[in-house]
Amino acid sequence: MNVREAALDTLIKIEQGGAYSTIAVNDALKQKKVAPKDVGLYTELVYGTLSRKGTLDYILNDRIRSPKKLDKFVLPLLRMSVYQLFYLDKVPDRAVLHEAVEIAKKRGHHLGTSKFVNGVLRNVLREGFPDFSELTDAERISIEHSHPKWLVSDWIDLYGVETAEAICQLNNEPAPVTVRVNRKRASVDDMMNRLADLGVLTSRSELSSDGLVVESGNVHSTPFIEEGLLSIQDESSMLVADALGVSKDDQILDACAAPGGKAMHTAERMENGSLTALDLHPHKAKLIDQQAKRLHINGVTALALDARLAGERFEKESFDRILLDVPCSGLGVIRRKPDIKWTKDKAQLENLPKIQRQIIDAVLPLLKPGGTLVYSTCTIDPSENETQADYVLSKGLVWDETLKERLPQSVRPIMESDRAELKLLPTTFGTDGFYIAAFKKEV
Repeated sequence: MNVREAALDTLIKIEQGGAYSTIAVNDALKQKKVAPKDVGLYTELVYGTLSRKGTLDYILNDRIRSPKKLDKFVLPLLRMSVYQLFYLDKVPDRAVLHEAVEIAKKRGHHLGTSKFVNGVLRNVLREGFPDFSELTDAERISIEHSHPKWLVSDWIDLYGVETAEAICQLNNEPAPVTVRVNRKRASVDDMMNRLADLGVLTSRSELSSDGLVVESGNVHSTPFIEEGLLSIQDESSMLVADALGVSKDDQILDACAAPGGKAMHTAERMENGSLTALDLHPHKAKLIDQQAKRLHINGVTALALDARLAGERFEKESFDRILLDVPCSGLGVIRRKPDIKWTKDKAQLENLPKIQRQIIDAVLPLLKPGGTLVYSTCTIDPSENETQADYVLSKGLVWDETLKERLPQSVRPIMESDRAELKLLPTTFGTDGFYIAAFKKEV
């Protein structure tokens, strides 16, 4: 299939609400709808168009009077084409127009569709990229860097204009590929050498002793993920295993575990202990089982159970360590999942802190005296982070003052307060935005 048609099909699928971007892209690649030589362009077209959707719609807005009357493929096609015109320097303008018109001819119900597409794109080219300088900071950042205005305004209030803009700008750049080495089966040095032998060059992670950053090459083309030697995981989430800590005989609960990356990282550090991993959905609990089998890890039990009902399944004070990587807005991972910023709104997110507190209330009684609780999210919203940490403290737990000692030296300067918490903005180390807080239950 033509690479632009494949990208268009994926964009339509996402636009119609049929799939998350990462799932849709992975499905297309697994089904070999794209030639190996075109995979880079395909992913660039899909993720780039999604990331820049706000800017692209701003450019197209005055040129499309009745978007709802268009065939469902036309607006995604125009967005993808304008993205190429302004953001892909290596693609000649004439090639972009030719491909767009040919696709419109093939898919349109009448000749007017291809003429419309051709006319819109020629007008866009003639007028050039718009000037945003007369807009307010929030409006300019929102349009220029393609983020919802409500989100930009919130980030300006929290972090200032400069940081808010830097976050939005970074979110539109390709995310680095990082992998976690299964320390039960290989060393980091060994995997660096074995990857290099297959043309994949890596460097050590600044944030995790188990992490590698892929500098060049395709780690997915190697057998090491399937063989359970490596796992794809962002560096920021690798910090959770350090924060949780593991003693050899610990009984551990991961209350919201799927797809299982943090649970498996923790289990890779276990000796004789056990880890119980919960998820609300049975098919996601199966994913955790599959992960454990792939990694050749024993001692992991995956259960389909709503964490808010954990008290009905387990005895009080059953676990030495509990991880609460709670459902969150995910606003720290926009760089990897650009459709997140368009599928969520502020009103929709207001209910999340309530759900998070319900999970906290259900799980706290399961922690043994002297035990450790780690609360984490992949968002940078204080209402889901620092405010929830204060709530945990109000329920009788205290800060785990040893957290800083367990985390790598690179992040310790960020932990300047007396609170046992770490907040990473996407701009801090170029990782996902992430939050971690650690607590102890007093004896």
